This record gives sequence, C-alpha cells and structure tokens, in this order.
Amino acid sequence: MATFPFEIRAREGKARTGWLKTPRGDIRTPAFMPVGTAGTVKALYMDQVRAAGADIILGNTYHLMLRPGAERLKKLGGLHAFAKWSGPVLTDSGGFQVWSLAQLRKMDADGVTFQSHIDGSTHRLTPARSIEIQADLLGADISMQLDECTNFPCTPEEAERSLELSLRWGERSLEAFGAREHQTLFGIIQGSNYPALRERSAKGVVAQGFGGIALGGLAVGEGHQQMCETIDFTVPNLPDHLPRYVMGVGKPIDLVESVARGIDMFDCVLPTRSGRHGQAWTWDGPINLTNARFAEDTSPIDEAVNCPASREYSRAYLHHLFKAGEYLAPMVLSWHNTAFFQALMQEIRTAIAEGRFEALRAELSERWASTRSAAKQA
Repeated sequence: MATFPFEIRAREGKARTGWLKTPRGDIRTPAFMPVGTAGTVKALYMDQVRAAGADIILGNTYHLMLRPGAERLKKLGGLHAFAKWSGPVLTDSGGFQVWSLAQLRKMDADGVTFQSHIDGSTHRLTPARSIEIQADLLGADISMQLDECTNFPCTPEEAERSLELSLRWGERSLEAFGAREHQTLFGIIQGSNYPALRERSAKGVVAQGFGGIALGGLAVGEGHQQMCETIDFTVPNLPDHLPRYVMGVGKPIDLVESVARGIDMFDCVLPTRSGRHGQAWTWDGPINLTNARFAEDTSPIDEAVNCPASREYSRAYLHHLFKAGEYLAPMVLSWHNTAFFQALMQEIRTAIAEGRFEALRAELSERWASTRSAAKQA
C-alpha cells in the first residue's frame, strides 16, 4: 500500500500547513473536501468546484453502490471519468450511512446487512467488499476502512465494543487493500467521548499501518465544545508524519478550532446543503437570504470572496429566487458557499505560513460570536 508523501511546511502551535502529494495531484492542507454524494457536488459543475479552489472531493460509497451500482461505475470508467473530476477523490467506506439507517440494518462480527433506502433491496457490506467498491470499482485515490460509527451519547461498554469491532475491521480492510502503488487507505479512530477509549483506539489504528488517520464518531450530536475536547485528547496519540482527518465536521468555527488542534483534512455537506435552503456563509457569519430584510438589499453575497456567485449576484436577487422557487437559487448559493469554504481554508493556510494563525483564529471567533449574538437579539 502506498503512503502518500505528506510534507508539513509551516507550523504555528499545533496548527500546520503543507501538502499531501497524490498521483492525481497535490492536496494543500488544511483541506476541506466538498462532498460529491452521488458523483456530483450538488448543484455545481465540477469546473466550478475546481475554480473555487478544491483540490479533492469526497465520494459516497453507500449511495454509489446502490445507484448507479459500483460494478456499473467500473464499466463506465470509474468515478473520476464518470463525474469528470481529474483530481484526487477520497471515498468513505459506507459505514456511516449504513449506521444511520438504524432500523434497516443488522450488524454482526463480519459486516453489516442492510436494506436500500431506495427500493428495499438487501445488500451486504464487509471490510473486503467496501475496499473492493472503493479502490477497485470506484477507483478512489484514498479509501477509508469500514468501521462502526459510535452513537452519541453511548455507554463506555458500547463505545468499547464499537472500537474493538472497528479495529478488527481495520485489519481486514488492510488485508483486502493489499499492496497498491497508487492508492492509499486511511484508518478510523472511534471511542466516543471517553479519553481512555480514544487513546486505545488511536494507538491500535496507528499500529496497524494506515496511510492516514481519521477521527470518526464526531459531528454526531456531541456539540462544538465536546468535539474540541475529544480532538484535544486524541491528537497527542497520533504520529506527526501522517495526515489527520476529522470526518463530517464542517461549520467554519469547527474547522478553525480543529486546525488549531492539529487537524489537516475535513469534509461536510454543509456548503451545498445550506445553499439549497437559503443560508449563505460569509466572513461575517451565516445569513438567511430568505429573510424579508434582504428583499431590497442590493449588496453582493460577500464581495470579499473571489467568486462570481459571491460578487455578482445581489442578496435581493437571491431572496427573490428563493421565494419564487427558482432552480438558480440553490445553484448560485451553493457555488458561493463552496467558494467561501475554500477561501477560508486558503486564508487559514496562509495565516499558518505567515505566523498569524492565532490572530486570525481570535478575529474570526470574535466576529462570528458577535454575529450569533446579534442574530439572537434580532
């Protein structure tokens, strides 16, 4: 198995910036990966995703294995060709989506059997099958081991059982992955919010020899403070030379605070999900463009973001489009949000390189806190 070169070029405190070098291109870190659930970053052309500054996108194994089907995708040239994305792709294992099915799945020591949310058909996902889908059929540059996501809240006994199962599945994922020259595999830490269990899981995953380490079981309802505390007591157990990835975390304040704790990679559906519902993320915090106060606001969404959607469309126009139910509304706003998230990551990278990340962190925290306070009083 290839371990992609990971070069850290600058540090400030625990925050770090650098490059993860893959055969399909370099990934600047810290990196935010737009989520391409079904082979598309919702409402965007891939050219827009590239122009926004994304180096890598994420593909969803669960959704793609059900539709159009992993074997069919292989026949069609793999996910890169199918989606017209030439850069790196990271795929999740499918485990999180199966975990979220709750009543439609049955877990056992070897894998999980579940019913499709589309047509009720029965499917089986094991560590080996997940790797086959990701690496062989979809052609992912970075695959994820199959794991069991931990519920929150959960008992220590439940968290321990989950992390032990995930460790066993990690070994089987590595066996199925084998020796690949141009692809790599990341392991996943579980353990809920229990420091001793997170340490145990982290040491076990690191010892298994993955090409990167992910923190799973976050952004599942634990809240910002608990998320930060979990990262705090997990990161000291991780090696410095591997990329660290927090899965599913995406609010701007979460990104900034995670970077401050030594995290390198993120993904979340938030930019496009918010874009479909009228919420714009800006340097001054989120705004809801369906609100009546924007009906005559001729200012751009955020002229500080170097994107046509951000600078050339007025808030009043977007307000009108959402009220009229026009397709263009989620397209433009998802485009802006994607560009904003990439602009935020670029500013974070630059700030670390220039030794001013802590100043940026304080500035954004204060600005966004003021925005939240004003919104509550409105």
